Amino acid sequence: MTATVKMMTWLLLLPLLWRSSHGEENVSGVLDCGPQNLALNSSAQKLLLTWEDDPSCSALRDPLTYELTVLIADQEEHHDEVTVTPERIGSTHSWSWTSRFPLECATHSVRLTSRYNNHTRPRSQERTLSGITSPKIRVYPQDRYFEVGSVATFCCFVPDGQSFEKMYLSGYRSINTSIMEIRNQTYALSFSFHREEILDVKCKTNLGGYGATTFFVYPPKDLRCETQDMESVVCHWTVGTVKPWNPTEYQLLGRKCSGSDGRCLQKTEVKAGEQNWTLTVQNKVGKLELRDRADLTKRVHMFAPDGVTASDVNPRNVRLQWSWTVPKYNHLNLTCQLDVSDGDGNTTTEDFGVGLKVALLDNLIPNWNYKVKLRCGTAQYFWKWGDWSDSIDFHTEGDVPDALDVWMQKKKSQIEIIWTMPLANQSHGNITDFEVTWAKTGERDQPNVTKVPHTKRSLTLSLDTREELVVTVTARNIYGSSSPSSIIAPSVSSEKTRVNTSWIDGTNGGFDLWWAESPAASCGYIVDWRPAAASGVVEWLKLPSNQTGARITSENFQDGRRYWLSVYACTQGAPVLLEEREGYARETRIEEKLFKQLKFKELDSDAEISWDPLPLRTLTASIRGYILSYRDDGKDFNVSTDRPEATSLRAPNLQAQTLTFTVTARTGLGECCSEGITATLRSQNNLMKSMFISLGIAFVLLSFFTIFCYRHWEHIKEKVYPPIPKPVLVAPAVHSFTSFHTDHSEEKMDIPQLLYKSEPLVTDYISPRMHVAQNPCYYNDPLGKRTPPPLHVRTVPSHSGLPSSPFRGTFPNPTYNLMVQRADQRPGSETLRVGSSGGYLPQRRSETFSLTQADEDPENTITCVSSYISLPQLSST
Repeated sequence: MTATVKMMTWLLLLPLLWRSSHGEENVSGVLDCGPQNLALNSSAQKLLLTWEDDPSCSALRDPLTYELTVLIADQEEHHDEVTVTPERIGSTHSWSWTSRFPLECATHSVRLTSRYNNHTRPRSQERTLSGITSPKIRVYPQDRYFEVGSVATFCCFVPDGQSFEKMYLSGYRSINTSIMEIRNQTYALSFSFHREEILDVKCKTNLGGYGATTFFVYPPKDLRCETQDMESVVCHWTVGTVKPWNPTEYQLLGRKCSGSDGRCLQKTEVKAGEQNWTLTVQNKVGKLELRDRADLTKRVHMFAPDGVTASDVNPRNVRLQWSWTVPKYNHLNLTCQLDVSDGDGNTTTEDFGVGLKVALLDNLIPNWNYKVKLRCGTAQYFWKWGDWSDSIDFHTEGDVPDALDVWMQKKKSQIEIIWTMPLANQSHGNITDFEVTWAKTGERDQPNVTKVPHTKRSLTLSLDTREELVVTVTARNIYGSSSPSSIIAPSVSSEKTRVNTSWIDGTNGGFDLWWAESPAASCGYIVDWRPAAASGVVEWLKLPSNQTGARITSENFQDGRRYWLSVYACTQGAPVLLEEREGYARETRIEEKLFKQLKFKELDSDAEISWDPLPLRTLTASIRGYILSYRDDGKDFNVSTDRPEATSLRAPNLQAQTLTFTVTARTGLGECCSEGITATLRSQNNLMKSMFISLGIAFVLLSFFTIFCYRHWEHIKEKVYPPIPKPVLVAPAVHSFTSFHTDHSEEKMDIPQLLYKSEPLVTDYISPRMHVAQNPCYYNDPLGKRTPPPLHVRTVPSHSGLPSSPFRGTFPNPTYNLMVQRADQRPGSETLRVGSSGGYLPQRRSETFSLTQADEDPENTITCVSSYISLPQLSST
């Protein structure tokens, strides 16, 4: 049993032992595989390492990896790997790398080892390029060429015993540079330059300096290869810097060519399918290879057509023919481009076809000179247009003129028919004359006909225009007549009232014109324009019905000239005027004297300055109004108007006698053309004289009347204020009073004052000389000849001891016609009236009143007591 177990254990361990011994043999074989025959070379700053595989590597079944480490001055600078597949094992391998430092500046080493299935060979191989050492100061590299835009690095070796001070570019101190010490006594300067140039790099120490020259150049680039004759390849590229100090050699397909013009041709078999095309360029910068991959059958740059001729020349078409110098072109599907020049411009057309050698040009101008050239290219795989052929000239045959563009102008009872003079490309031959026919719309079968010389472009018809006229114009040359052009002139009865004219400002030597859409414009709109001041060329523009605006320009427009613009609706009948505008395409400053003569007119205290009407339509700028300025009484005043047609301005309420007035015109370019006039106001002098004379006369008259009144005051007083007779009181009762005098003597009469003794007295305004109390006594004027003075009702002074009464009354006076009424009078109460006969009406109530003369002594009074005095009714006779 034990022996059986031991046997089983050995059988299980045997495969493991076999695998272990076999794996060690494989590891041992991998470790022996590595590089051999290493070689390290350099070119400029590029390191190139080549090596071979150890023979033991041939047994490997998986890829082998080589690890490369670059050391500069014993410091690791770069690490890289190269993988070799089993089928390439046994061949020579290469690797290159460009150092950022010149190789002369420091030691460059490349260390190489191998790795297989994560097992790295412990032994490595190394190759080294030593830097340069010198007992003198040196700068490297010398005379090196760099590509424009690349980074250039220079190093300066400083000998022992000297100290480094600086490195710099001579003459280019503004360029950004960086300086570093790469090893003991060795310094590096790096910079970039972006244009073609020759530079000097300088290094300075405490004991001296040294330098190196470098060149920045453009390398060739952008290689493109094609074929022209289907039997050779032609390659083009962008030529780099071509300098005598940088000679360049070119090789295409391993064969030299000049290449200085960026073109190289080599004979080769052109077949379908893509191929690699390589151009090798070598100069002092180094060696450069430009590559392009292309199928030349799809890159055919055709030669120019040969032997181009024009045949079958007609008025409006011509046939062109040519041939090919390359027979294979006859089997290519081609497209050809024809450039046709008529002297005014170029037109390009294209034709297609296999082996194309014929083309037809149509829509040409009769009786016209043409110049034609053409080029072709492949249609299926278009690469680029071929070369242009030589140009050929031909002249087309003549033909009848093109139809004329006809318009009209209405002038009262006349109609001016206008047409455009045919251009050379429209007449198709010399115009002999124009034929104009016209007839009323109902009489077209019998039109009137007239011939107009070929030098004229209008005809004025003086006809009865109560009916619409149909006018037709044709142009004629030796080949026949043009198609007729017709227009309908409106009748007087159907012509609408002219529209108002509005202003339009010009912009940039023309007019931007817009108008409202009109439903009458069934066939579009017509805009015409002409000079406003004098006769000139009438021009017009016809537009479709969906266009309600246009930019109006003309080579006939003149700066500083005024133009009329009219907009018409094109209808099936006569044109309908829609709008009229007036303006300048471009205004210019008015240079001539605008106001020929200013005139002054005095209007009371106002002044009117006037001028002759201005010829507005002949001015070089629009008048927008006028300004009248003047200085009056130490203040400045302006009077203005916005009416261009105004001929006067008025200055109101002037104070000064002599003033200077200035009239200025406001134009579209600002104020201009100021003119002045000085005037003296005569009305101011007359007014002052009249005022002083009037004051003098008034003073004299006043003095005279004062003296006269003073000397005759008593007589005047008697006439103006005669003595007032005393009242005569008539009553049956016993009473005491002073009689009134009734004669006309000059005795002074006192008016008695009646006082009421038993009741309070209240007075109201009657006249300036009388107070009235209740239940009064009345007086009569028996003679009826003397008018009492005005009566004055006033309150009895407080010293009389009589309080006021609420009585208010009115009584008529035969002279003054005054009425006194009681304020508290009610219907049914009686009114006291004093008639012209001196009678009176009695009061029902017992009342007392006082008559007081304001100027008399209060002691001269008459007292009436109601119990003693009865007032009888006076007779009216």
